[in-house]
Amino acid sequence: MPKVLVIRFSSIGDIVLASPVFRCIKKQIPDVELHFLTKKKFREVTVHNPYIDKFFYFDDDLSFVIKDLKKEKYDHIIDLHKNFRSLRVKMALWRIRSHTIRKLNFRKFLLTRLRIDIMPHRHITLRSLDTVASLGVKDDGQGLDYFISKEDEVGPEDLPSTHREKYIAVVIGATYYTKKLPVYKLQELCSKVKLPVILIGGKEDQKEGDAVASVDPQKIFNACGKFSLNQSAGLVRRSVLTVSHDTGLQYIACAFHKRVFAVWGSTSPRLQVEPFYGTADPNPPYENILLSLNCQPCSKYGRDTCPLGHFNCMNHQDTNALAAKVNRYSTQPS
Repeated sequence: MPKVLVIRFSSIGDIVLASPVFRCIKKQIPDVELHFLTKKKFREVTVHNPYIDKFFYFDDDLSFVIKDLKKEKYDHIIDLHKNFRSLRVKMALWRIRSHTIRKLNFRKFLLTRLRIDIMPHRHITLRSLDTVASLGVKDDGQGLDYFISKEDEVGPEDLPSTHREKYIAVVIGATYYTKKLPVYKLQELCSKVKLPVILIGGKEDQKEGDAVASVDPQKIFNACGKFSLNQSAGLVRRSVLTVSHDTGLQYIACAFHKRVFAVWGSTSPRLQVEPFYGTADPNPPYENILLSLNCQPCSKYGRDTCPLGHFNCMNHQDTNALAAKVNRYSTQPS
């Protein structure tokens, strides 16, 4: 029985974007035993994944988990992170054959700093699958996976009566400031959307969510910080469609095959991280909302402040046009 270890330490979105690797390995390599190594804080992202046989988690110190990994006698290591920590794991298990993703960091540097675009125009999910091609694993075309348990489902009693049927999910959070619409832009958007709106984010987004919801408390329900990640994923799955910044729940929405309007600020689809529904889908249900400014993208991860001081990529977003798109699709017969 072959035994394979996949490494991806972070983040929520990157782990979801790598999810076809787990499925394709498990379905295409006979009798494979598949293990996964990630940070403990991302346990919730994959804990219900039926394709993973065993999980290894760590906080800051890899020493203890490396001792456990050495006992497993792997046949292959799949490194989908490619940093110092994943190198440390591979060096500790140096007799095991490893397969490492092409991170394209130099090309991303050229794009974000010098505006020289020599990216291969191959989505990060497909490059993750390229990493396991030598094992005979191929893209099955089926897109991303995300799994939640029945216990993660938010009950109707936990939502306002106005939001128990059709609603729009608006994901207002993101790791960095320059990946998020300012509060006033979110207020504009939500006030113009016809259906009820549920704001989704973490506890750190609660204050901004309150400010957005204040423009119409009956229509806009601030769920930020009220639910777990997987409960928030359940809310996204039940939504009519999702509007999201460049963040993990955008890709979770793709895994549920929800229509997504992806709003881009300091990052960009040109980094090959746009919404992904699988190569078998000829008409993926998403639209990138971006201005394609000369200064965009300015970062591969996002920034705490706009390096030019104007933040035009978000301040100039046309919320009238975006609301019109949302209203058009949300009122179509299901």
